[in-house]
Amino acid sequence: MTTDWQKLIIKNFDAASYKYNEVANLQRIFAEKLAKQCSNRFIPPGLWVDLGSGTGLLANELEKRIPNQLVLRVDGSKKMLNQHPNIKPTKLFNLNAGLPHLKESPTLIASSFALHWLNKPEQRIQEWFSALAPGGWLAIVLPVQGSFPEWHNAATKAGVVCTAMEFPSHNSLIKVLSKTNLQFQKLETYTQEASTVPSLLKPLIQVGGQASPFPSLSITEWRKLQRSWAKSNSHDVPRLTWLIQMLLAQK
Repeated sequence: MTTDWQKLIIKNFDAASYKYNEVANLQRIFAEKLAKQCSNRFIPPGLWVDLGSGTGLLANELEKRIPNQLVLRVDGSKKMLNQHPNIKPTKLFNLNAGLPHLKESPTLIASSFALHWLNKPEQRIQEWFSALAPGGWLAIVLPVQGSFPEWHNAATKAGVVCTAMEFPSHNSLIKVLSKTNLQFQKLETYTQEASTVPSLLKPLIQVGGQASPFPSLSITEWRKLQRSWAKSNSHDVPRLTWLIQMLLAQK
């Protein structure tokens, strides 16, 4: 990804920071699921880090479930970090540059809905896992390839470019971790519905996730896309399905 692309992503998240917690329902649901998986395991106390923390949905949930454990929140968006209470530890850092300087090796590196925005996600996983203290845990949740089938199918049918974000594949992420280290992994689908296609895609903009490496569609192309979008058999409205991967690995 180019520097300009990275700046666009940060710009979008900066703009979304003020209302993010009000609209990030999907992200909140899976932050809770990941934190629950972490709380079911013994993760040594020490330095816990939330990479790509946004406004802190995952960090907050981890701290709620594991009392007396603080989580360092790291993000490339200053305005996202400004949404955190002043008493919470934060660090502004571009995760495409690797990892920030840390006072000690983390016993937990967690990340929710952030990895897919970074260059070479597989390489990032390797870096994060290598940075863990012995016995430390890596806990990640993110959308993967296979998400948005309705959008891709509608674009094909309409004969227009699909401008949806391209996600890393499930297999490419799993294979960088050895089977002995991988302790938990799950693929889960989550389907959203709305009365219209613009209403269906609006939450992506509200949370700052509208960046696309493809040129925007013309008004005519958007109309073709909307006409081609399949509707739910049960509710007769357009829908959008996410494929979400959760994984936990221990060093």
